[in-house]
Amino acid sequence: MIKETVKDAENRMKSALQSLEEDLAGIRTGRATPALVEKLPVDYFGMPTPLLQLASISVPEARALLIRPFDPSTLKTIEKSILASDLGLTPNNDGKAIRLNLPPLTEERRRDLVKVVHNRLEETRVACRNIRRDVIKDLRDFEKEKMISADDLKNGEEELQKLTDRMIEEIEKIGQKKETEIMEV
Repeated sequence: MIKETVKDAENRMKSALQSLEEDLAGIRTGRATPALVEKLPVDYFGMPTPLLQLASISVPEARALLIRPFDPSTLKTIEKSILASDLGLTPNNDGKAIRLNLPPLTEERRRDLVKVVHNRLEETRVACRNIRRDVIKDLRDFEKEKMISADDLKNGEEELQKLTDRMIEEIEKIGQKKETEIMEV
């Protein structure tokens, strides 16, 4: 019973890590990457739809993105969504596709992006700690209901703490890697 509960906690923490990695992929570095815009919500017939579902996104050059909508009528809507986003990019519309040229990042903008990364890291650390708290509560409930012994509870809590420490260490590694990527000129 304890093993299953800890395994469930591990899966939940891993999904929080995966979500963090997807979030960080959307944070701009010096290079162009489709992850920058693929989750950008575009108003498509009244529904916010990820850009990835409406267009193909390619990287023709190191500092440029090319967005080709599947439906040409969505071109203006996609352009408006990019302008309204916090990307700070100006789309160039040629009637068939949208080009996004990524200017080099300034030192100040890099520092702002690092702050955003730190905020996302902290949110993920808090999510992992919340998972730990919930599982410890479950384990204590099991002990009250005499489903596990006090020793099992103590062992389960220790195992859970080791898991949490390991996940937080992994979060730190991911953060360091992204911070290095952003600050690289």
